[in-house]
Formats: sequence, structure tokens, C-alpha cells
Amino acid sequence: MVEGLAPGDWVRNPQAPDWGLGQVQSVIGDRVTANFENAGKRLINAAVVSLTKVESPARPDEDLF
Repeated sequence: MVEGLAPGDWVRNPQAPDWGLGQVQSVIGDRVTANFENAGKRLINAAVVSLTKVESPARPDEDLF
């Protein structure tokens, strides 16, 4: 289970910094789906990759991409 991540949260993948900023779309068990600015939608196995939660770059009611 992924602790502390929820849909709408902003994340970065430290193993793939070129993906840029991502917004979490869903969290189901250890599966996190996030939409990254430079890599599109990705399904991440959070048991293997630890995403880093970051501050929101925009107003909470505004999507960047």
C-alpha cells in the first residue's frame, strides 16, 4: 500500500528525472498511475519505485496538463 499519495498529488520519479512533474491519477495498492509532463501517463509499481511528493505548482483547481 502506498502511504501518503492520493489522486491530485504532484510527484517526481527520482529514477527518471527527465519525466518532469507528474500528477497522480489513481492509487490502487502499490500501483500508482501518474501523468508526467514529459513522459505522459505511466503506471508505477510503488513497491519498486519511491515517488517523491512535491508542492503543487498551480492552484488546487487548476491542472497543468
